[in-house]
Amino acid sequence: MKRSLVLLFLLVSFLFSCSSPSHYNGYIPSSVPSHFNHQNEYSTKVVQKTLWIPSSPRTVVHEVAPLETLWRISKMYGVPVWKIRRANHLKDDIIRIGQKLIIPGAKYFKNVIPLYPSTKWRYIILHHTGTEIGKATVIHRYHEDRGFIYGLGYHFLIDNGTLGKGDGQIEVSPRWIKQHDGAHCKAGGMNHKGIGIALVGNFNKERPTPAQIDSLILLVKVLTEFYNIPPDHVLGHRDVPGARTDCPGRFFPWRRVRLALMK
Repeated sequence: MKRSLVLLFLLVSFLFSCSSPSHYNGYIPSSVPSHFNHQNEYSTKVVQKTLWIPSSPRTVVHEVAPLETLWRISKMYGVPVWKIRRANHLKDDIIRIGQKLIIPGAKYFKNVIPLYPSTKWRYIILHHTGTEIGKATVIHRYHEDRGFIYGLGYHFLIDNGTLGKGDGQIEVSPRWIKQHDGAHCKAGGMNHKGIGIALVGNFNKERPTPAQIDSLILLVKVLTEFYNIPPDHVLGHRDVPGARTDCPGRFFPWRRVRLALMK
């Protein structure tokens, strides 16, 4: 009953969230080999930032997000792939969206940000989900139900500590891994040229958590530096000409974000 109420709440909330479909065809499988994107990940620059360190290594449970690989999960927790395979009795390299993996002896949790050479990205568009709770797997499935062929419409999602995800955890979308257009802002052609970053929360009612803003500032700085995106091309969804929305909400802390980007 409780789970049903949570899903109903998310469904109603997402009806009013700020995301917009793009117009390409494709398919994201519900399960992928752990080596599926290794070549792509190995050939990129990867930025890592520690989010938390336990007092001693501990066993944690990780829910597989869309297109995550064992390689990336191992980087997130500092645990070799072979240990994760052994702990979960994996007979092959297949892991599935929503699968719960035991991570033995996690040393830390790191946000892992992959960067791909490209001249495509000229803007960064910031969003809120318009929901009080959320995570990539839930929004991915909801966006699929709305007809978004690749599911999750944003390129990155920053969690707020709900539904088992860490506060400030950065989830990387399949769209980013495969360098596809977003489905977050039709106005101004931003689905094609703008990197979509969403923070879980409704910022017309409350402010983002401090951990979310720290992770956002890190992510935006990394992206602007790597892709040579000028600070004035970091926009809220509502600031894009032609967009009819108040996203990312009236309590979004623009002053702090702008000051951080100037440093």
